[in-house]
Amino acid sequence: MYLLFEEAGKFMAGRVLSEAESSAQVELDSGKRVKVKAANILLKFEKPAPAQLLAAAQAISQTIELELAWEFAPEEEFGFADLAREYFSDKPTLEQQAGTLVRLFEAPHYFRRAGKGRFRKAPAEVIAQALAAIEKKKQVALQIEQWVKELSQSECPAPIREQLYKILFKPDKNAPEYKAVVEASRATRLGPLELLIKAGAIDSPYQFHWRRFLLENFPKGTGFAKLEAPIIRDELPLSPARAFSVDDSATTEIDDALSVQGLGSGTVVLGIHIAAPGLAIMPGSPIDQLGRNRLSTVYMPGYKVTMLPDDVVQTYTLQEGRDCPAVSLYVTLDEATLTIQGSETRLERVHIGANLRHDQLDAIVTTEWLDDPTFSHDIDPQPLQHKREQLSFLYRLAKDLKAKREVVRGKPETFNRPDYNFRLVGNNGAEPKGHETVQISVRQRGAPLDLIVSEAMILANSTWGSWMAELGVPGIYRSQASLLPGVKVRMGTKALPHAGIGVKSYAWSTSPLRRYTDLVNQWQIIACARHGKTAALVAPFKPKDADLFSIISSFDSAYFAYNSFQGAMERFWILKYVQQQGITEIEATVFKENMVRADDMPLVLPVVGAKDLPRGARVRVKLGDIDEVTLDVTGTVVARLDTVAETVATLEDEVEDEEDVVAGPIAIAVDMTENDTGALAATSDNPAP
Repeated sequence: MYLLFEEAGKFMAGRVLSEAESSAQVELDSGKRVKVKAANILLKFEKPAPAQLLAAAQAISQTIELELAWEFAPEEEFGFADLAREYFSDKPTLEQQAGTLVRLFEAPHYFRRAGKGRFRKAPAEVIAQALAAIEKKKQVALQIEQWVKELSQSECPAPIREQLYKILFKPDKNAPEYKAVVEASRATRLGPLELLIKAGAIDSPYQFHWRRFLLENFPKGTGFAKLEAPIIRDELPLSPARAFSVDDSATTEIDDALSVQGLGSGTVVLGIHIAAPGLAIMPGSPIDQLGRNRLSTVYMPGYKVTMLPDDVVQTYTLQEGRDCPAVSLYVTLDEATLTIQGSETRLERVHIGANLRHDQLDAIVTTEWLDDPTFSHDIDPQPLQHKREQLSFLYRLAKDLKAKREVVRGKPETFNRPDYNFRLVGNNGAEPKGHETVQISVRQRGAPLDLIVSEAMILANSTWGSWMAELGVPGIYRSQASLLPGVKVRMGTKALPHAGIGVKSYAWSTSPLRRYTDLVNQWQIIACARHGKTAALVAPFKPKDADLFSIISSFDSAYFAYNSFQGAMERFWILKYVQQQGITEIEATVFKENMVRADDMPLVLPVVGAKDLPRGARVRVKLGDIDEVTLDVTGTVVARLDTVAETVATLEDEVEDEEDVVAGPIAIAVDMTENDTGALAATSDNPAP
């Protein structure tokens, strides 16, 4: 005796070993023995053999026309044997009954299952919809097959080109475009990115990086809704100070300015004046929501995406010739010893006498010019009239503040590597196309104007951070427990020491037009200035405020993404510079195994032939091919330039620079396995110094 039964959606047949009222023991052709419930038994037969019956049933099922079977089927619920009698004859064979069962089972769009071996006709309109869906699926499959063929022949279909960035970085795994790339990748044994490059899908490497960044961080675009900047309604007193700012020429968000009063009197008052959007923009307002969504301005060579709309920025920026609302920190110092005697925070208006541009003045404001009143340049110092005495004092103060921080830090800061300025010729701030001529200039770290501004901002950020903590007002702090390797800078709400800078607390507060954390801290500082010891009761953010932790988490993620993109774009343009200048060899310094840093440009790359060279060894490197999509370039050591191994102190002593982004190669890795096609991921790897 044999049984035909259903098990887990499959039809099986085997020999009966034993049978009870509710079940039977059956041996399959494979020798496996299974227990079959009585409800799952569909047919009992003596012959043919189970395998023969299943083969015959499969063959007969394909001869049954579904449309005709549906016509013959009764309106009420029926069994497969009932339909076999209607379709074949009043005495259908065992094979015909089994064939009917198989056909009914594999056509759910015509016949709905109503139980084991039981079915019901589907309504005609449902069948029409199902057939249309089946036809559509068939056409999609044919389309995918055609796209796979084209991709395999190094041709990129237009629909795939249009979906390129989504396919690579945020794929819809059910989309036919994605499936075609996956299948073509398997067929050609090429990675998806390599496949698409070969097919000509990426016609602009710059746009590849830019649109990828937008997809991941600005899916709705970088534009702003039309919003008017709110007016500062406070009656702010006018400060007697006359301030000036120091920024790059491309800076439009002028957040900070400095003033000096009392020179020659023995007591000097240093004013650090910060733009005050926090006096007008309220937490939860539409403009605040814009800032909270973006969290920071995004910088890249030749272009930037601002945190706030330009109209809003220009309302609060510290523009020369205007009396600008500001949150001002006044630090009183002994003019001779530079000892800090006290500090005070005021909400006021400050006259901005000048917006100085360091890229125009660095050649004038040198150490010699600042230290020696009789020293003069051939260059006309017209923009610095009446500023020399103030700048000389500020430079002396900056060096003193730096030295005192280094005592706390435990060792001097040795930023020996230069900074580099990128300029895209003729770009004028417009969105780059990727083919502009790039100019790269060197700017030594610690230039006097840089040092003046950076030390003043560190003083403000550390002073305000400690002040908020003393008043019990929470803020957003950056801290670093020690200078030991692997100890990272962290963000939190507690005023903890920052070992890398050498201060007891550090709260970003000096760039409220460019960083959302600074705007949040400004709200808290304004509360401190207005309410003093009761500020904790009225500040927008209270201790242990969950919203504050949410801001920190979001900012950390966004800032990392923005900095990574800035590093990638700087690397793109340095590789473009190498190509435009026809550079084939560079002089470089080994800074870790198989990695070198170019001596005269911001380029880090892996090289062949440096494995056994010591850290600090200087070499000449022949450059290999450049890939503008992966931002990859390799090199080969062709000569050793030094004779004795040297130790490069800067590579060992440097700590994280709060504003530094190291441009490293971007590895676009697309990984697919046999069982999991997953998202076609892109990852970045920026080697740290």
